[in-house]
Amino acid sequence: MLPELAEPPRLRDRMGRTRDRLSGYLRGIRSRGAIGEEDWESIEAALLGADVGVATTTALLQDLRQRVRDGGLRDGDALMSALRQDLCDSLTSAGGAELQFVPGATNVWLFVGVNGVGKTTTIGKVARRQVEEGRSVLLAAGDTFRAAAAEQLGMWAARAEVDVVRGAEGGDPSAVVFDAVQRAAARGNDLVLADTAGRLHTKVNLVEELKKIRRVADRPPGTVTEVLLVLDATTGQNGLIQAQQFLQAVGVTGVVLTKLDGTAKGGIVVAIQRELGLPVKLVGIGEGADDLVPFDAEQFVDALFEDAPIAG
Repeated sequence: MLPELAEPPRLRDRMGRTRDRLSGYLRGIRSRGAIGEEDWESIEAALLGADVGVATTTALLQDLRQRVRDGGLRDGDALMSALRQDLCDSLTSAGGAELQFVPGATNVWLFVGVNGVGKTTTIGKVARRQVEEGRSVLLAAGDTFRAAAAEQLGMWAARAEVDVVRGAEGGDPSAVVFDAVQRAAARGNDLVLADTAGRLHTKVNLVEELKKIRRVADRPPGTVTEVLLVLDATTGQNGLIQAQQFLQAVGVTGVVLTKLDGTAKGGIVVAIQRELGLPVKLVGIGEGADDLVPFDAEQFVDALFEDAPIAG
């Protein structure tokens, strides 16, 4: 019997570093009357410092400047409220954070990403949550190039009280995923969570390997309903480059952003969703088994600012 899941932690309680980075620049703007050039410089520095990215920062500032020129924003209070709403809109433009699941099918969620981002740990945490939600889960140790990855996944499988399908070290990872899908269908499992190799994403043969895994996993009786790219929030804009390459290779459907609590650059969430059109679906905000939580745009924006939540 699994221990009962704890109450999910709040983003606001775990994102102090990014909030401190922003507030250092934005403090005082709300109390100003007229909006001056120094305010625009502070907003730009705040967004770039939080790793929102040049393209997204430029777009946000252009929109806000135009609204000031049109007379819609007259003081610092209105400007800050508009910035918050624009950030929230940017974070919902890529779609919702709900993980896709087709009842009655053998669903496959593939997890991709480079080594060191917390991919295998993420799979274990997702497995635990899905079991608690009443789904029957099977894990596939598709990273056959690192014995430690299969061992780690086995530990998480034991914690979640689910089985794991492994292959020979150095073997064909697509064969492991194929076997897992077949076994899940035969046993009536709802969901296969498949790990994949995380070596350098720039290597052509590895990209082709991921494409093959996806093709195999999507053959009947399997149905790939999510391809989740796991990124380390502390890598900032490097994560955006990774996302672009994986998106082209395997059709990523969403992002899991780990270590969000450990960085002052949480603005990368905005860049991922606005520039790539990829929804962030889960965020890691701690080391505990319950510290992987669904992404909520309004809660995230609230966590970035010191004052009251977005109205309405």
